[in-house]
Amino acid sequence: MNMLTEHFRFIDKRMLVLVGALASMGLIMMGSASIDYAAHKYGAPHFYIGRQFVFLVLASIAGVAAFMIPTKQWYRFGWLALLMAFALLIAVLIPGIGREVNGSMRWIPLGPVNLQSSEVAKLFILIYMAGYLVRRQDEVRERWVGFLKPIAVLMIAIVLLLKEPDFGSAVVIIFACLGMIFLAGLGLPQLAALVVASLASVVLMAVSSSYRMQRLKCFVDPWQESHRFDCGYQLTQSLIAFGRGEWLGLGLGNSIQKQFFLPEAHTDFVFAIIAEELGFLGSLFTLCLFSALIVRIFRLAKQVQEQGELFNSYLASGIGLVFSAQIFINIGVNIGLLPTKGLTLPFLSYGGSSLIVSFMMVGILARIQAEVASKGAVSSRQNEKGRRLAT
Repeated sequence: MNMLTEHFRFIDKRMLVLVGALASMGLIMMGSASIDYAAHKYGAPHFYIGRQFVFLVLASIAGVAAFMIPTKQWYRFGWLALLMAFALLIAVLIPGIGREVNGSMRWIPLGPVNLQSSEVAKLFILIYMAGYLVRRQDEVRERWVGFLKPIAVLMIAIVLLLKEPDFGSAVVIIFACLGMIFLAGLGLPQLAALVVASLASVVLMAVSSSYRMQRLKCFVDPWQESHRFDCGYQLTQSLIAFGRGEWLGLGLGNSIQKQFFLPEAHTDFVFAIIAEELGFLGSLFTLCLFSALIVRIFRLAKQVQEQGELFNSYLASGIGLVFSAQIFINIGVNIGLLPTKGLTLPFLSYGGSSLIVSFMMVGILARIQAEVASKGAVSSRQNEKGRRLAT
């Protein structure tokens, strides 16, 4: 208990402030984006706000629980985390267990809420990958088979994700895991082969599906007459929202696009509502919060690497890469930089699974920071005691 109290004392308060600011902003902006839709669908304007608040409470509890688990336990049970990830990805595809929404089998009903298996799988795969890179570090750096083994594991997860289908989560996991392998010291020939194979795989995944090809066509020219009110509708309405916002926005709650023009405004396209209601400056402020959080995560990863804590470093880097990829893809979709994908914006979009897993990741990061700071404090006290005894 004394050690746990010590860890709470060294928690990274600035990171928690950033996460708290993003989560609070998410509750407000998601609520604003969902009011008209909730009133129409449920007759209760604050339906999604109430649910998101409950998710926020549950996410906070999950974050604290993750913080209380020593990182050595995550390392020890990495193989179990991988098995749980595969179990979730398989279970969601089984009729009667998985729930289909808009043609995708991504959710497992758990009473009043739905568990998105890919969100949990992301974290568990990162934990396994970080542990593998520590155990097989020399093999990964020096032998082809060393990095082909985790790639084989990763490909199994990707195949299961594409069966849902969840192309966005597949891209995020590929990006994060490849980044972790690179940071582990992968040789240049292996890295070049891996990059080429990954790009080829992404292209193959895109062209092998008719609906993805249709999305690509709409992405290239969403304003085309045949696309504007069909597959390009979401993108055009999102771009209209950005145009309406101008510098200062229309004001909180005054969005026009959320009034049944922009589909999924409270989930995938909440950033477009931020742009419309808070303008360029509000959007820039949101990006600054995200940027500050990402920079803090990678600084932590570098700090623990310098102290020889490789598992913690790889895991922190993987979490930072996941957040970075999701933020880039979601905002890229909103502004027309990337084809449309169903991927949430961390801490801001509506959704319990995304929010809970994001807070768990933050809890793990806070534990890594606290363990490093606590170890440093103990070492300083021992050195001071040694100097006193010497004198």
